[in-house]
Amino acid sequence: MARIALFAGLVVDEWDRPVEVTMIGDEAFYVIDDQGFKRHIESEHVDRQVLEHMAEMIRGYESVISESTAKMLGQEDIFTKAAIEASLKKMDEQFKALMQHGLPEEVRAWLGMVGFRVVINLHGEVLRVVQPQAPEEPPE
Repeated sequence: MARIALFAGLVVDEWDRPVEVTMIGDEAFYVIDDQGFKRHIESEHVDRQVLEHMAEMIRGYESVISESTAKMLGQEDIFTKAAIEASLKKMDEQFKALMQHGLPEEVRAWLGMVGFRVVINLHGEVLRVVQPQAPEEPPE
């Protein structure tokens, strides 16, 4: 049972309409308007699908990601790279903590500004995750 909808404000339905979030008791739900009928989908059902999609994109690239992240942080030593890589390999633990605490509002706002969104159907199945793409070449 999820108390927080991780991707609130970033989920749309098949017709690109924003999906609302509501609480029923202590549990968060995404609410899809199905021609006036409000379908309530457990947020955890949708959020876990999105997190699994992200995990699949990372798997196998942990060393490349850790190296790039360390470089961006200006900490290119072997210990920083190892710490980042170890963190990436423990994604399940990271996701569990994320499900409990949620994403900071600033992060969700930033994700929305760069074009991240989750498209779901009427049953809460994730159809696609729209992610911002980095330019192939840096601008001149």
